[in-house]
Amino acid sequence: MSSGVLPGRPARRIRRRAGAPAGPPRGSGGLPEVVPGDGGQTAPVLESADVVVTDPGPQVEAARPRQALDLLIWDAPNIDMTLSTVIGQRPTAETRPRFDAIAAWFVQGAGDPAAPDAPEVEACVFANIPPVVGSLQRWVEALRSFGYAVFARPKAQPDDDIDQDMLDHIEVRAHSHRLRRLVVFSGDGRNFAEPLEELVRAGTQVTVVAFSEVAGYAISSDLLEFIDIEDVPGAFAAPLDRVRLDALPPDGAWLRPTRSLRDFVSGFTARRNG
Repeated sequence: MSSGVLPGRPARRIRRRAGAPAGPPRGSGGLPEVVPGDGGQTAPVLESADVVVTDPGPQVEAARPRQALDLLIWDAPNIDMTLSTVIGQRPTAETRPRFDAIAAWFVQGAGDPAAPDAPEVEACVFANIPPVVGSLQRWVEALRSFGYAVFARPKAQPDDDIDQDMLDHIEVRAHSHRLRRLVVFSGDGRNFAEPLEELVRAGTQVTVVAFSEVAGYAISSDLLEFIDIEDVPGAFAAPLDRVRLDALPPDGAWLRPTRSLRDFVSGFTARRNG
C-alpha cells in the first residue's frame, strides 16, 4: 500500500476504542507497549488523542519502511454462534475449534521466520464477556498461553458487540505495518465484506475462514479467498456432524433426517388442529 490509510477513506482523527488491545508488535513505533512487571497484564485502550491516522506522504513513507505483518483476527461471538447453527446444538469442548492447531497453521503460512522478508505474526481474539464469566477465564488464559492477544469487552447489553473494535484494530495495523496477509475468522459479511475487499484492492492478501453454510459473502467474492474452518488442519478433534453441500462425494450422499417423520407429523397435526 502506498499509505497507511484504507483506500477510499480521507485522512482523519479516528476514535479508537480498541486501537491496540494487546499493544503493538515490537518495532511498530509510536503506540504504547506493555512492559512486563510495569503495566500489568492489560494494555491501554486507545482513545482519539492516542492514535491519529493520516497519510504521511510518499517521501515520509519512503524514508520509514514499515515491517511486514501477517495478522489473524478471530470474531469469537460470530464463530461460536455459527458453530451452534451448523451442528444444531450448543458447542461442547469436543466440538470447539482447537486454537493451538489454528495457530500452527497460521504461523506456517507466514513462511520461514529466518527469511530476509519474513513478516511479523500477530493473532488476536475478540470476545464479549458476559456478567457471569464461568469457564471463560480459563479459555482466555489458554488463548494467551498459545500466543494470542485477547481483546475482552464486557457484554452488559444484548446489542453490545465488538465488530467495530475488530475493524479499528485492522486499520491500526494497516497504518503501523505493511499488512501483507490478513486472515479473518468470521462469517459476518455485513460488517466485513466491504472493508476486507478494500484491503485486497490495496495489496493485502485477505482470507476469510468460516463455515461455508454461513459465509456466502466470502464465497461469492471475486477478491476474497475463502477456507472452510473445518479444512484447517487439526482445527477440530473430530469431524463435525454437519452437512457440507460444498464437499459432497462425486457419487452423492444420503443426508439422514434430523427428526423422526412420525414425530414431525404428530407435532404438525397438533398445531394445525389448534
